[in-house]
Amino acid sequence: MLPEPKLRPSLAATPALHERAMENLRFIRETMERSGSFTAVPGWGGAAMGATALGAAYLAAREPTTAGWLRVWAVEALVALALGAWGVRHKLRAARTPALSGPAQRFVSSFAPPMLAGALLTAALYQAGWTRVLPGLWLLIYGVAVITAGAFSVKIVPVMGGCFMALGAVALFSPAGWGNGFMASGFGGLQIIFGIIIARRYGG
Repeated sequence: MLPEPKLRPSLAATPALHERAMENLRFIRETMERSGSFTAVPGWGGAAMGATALGAAYLAAREPTTAGWLRVWAVEALVALALGAWGVRHKLRAARTPALSGPAQRFVSSFAPPMLAGALLTAALYQAGWTRVLPGLWLLIYGVAVITAGAFSVKIVPVMGGCFMALGAVALFSPAGWGNGFMASGFGGLQIIFGIIIARRYGG
């Protein structure tokens, strides 16, 4: 009598094959999550940006002219940009992640357009003499930039952007004399708080 042919693999091989498949799927999912998110948002660098903004608010409040007030905040914007770039570079180097990775490019390409629009609106509003709306506008624009770029980053980043937008909306309809206080609260206080949260939860 001929031996009965084997129609299916042994039951012992099936669980091992299933485990290997699950491990491969887990590795692919984790790799895609890491490659799809920009995790180098500066925490301590963001907190440092907030600290310099508090100093700028103190100096700007003592400027006798609108032009002087605007110059102080323009210098602060450049300082904050430098600190932010330093923080991003530090985190990228620590994680051994290339600066021109896909997530980094998407983050920058989403963050830059709102900021450019804010700069152009600032120039137009200053020429028109509508400087009272600048604090609210800056907070709103920065919030929009953070939210759009935060779509490619960790979850706390869009939350931070939403807080900036809410503060900017209130600033737009508040007395002009409160503008510098809103700037200190947003670019100073909020930036420090969220910078510390990001540093502690997401490594620096």
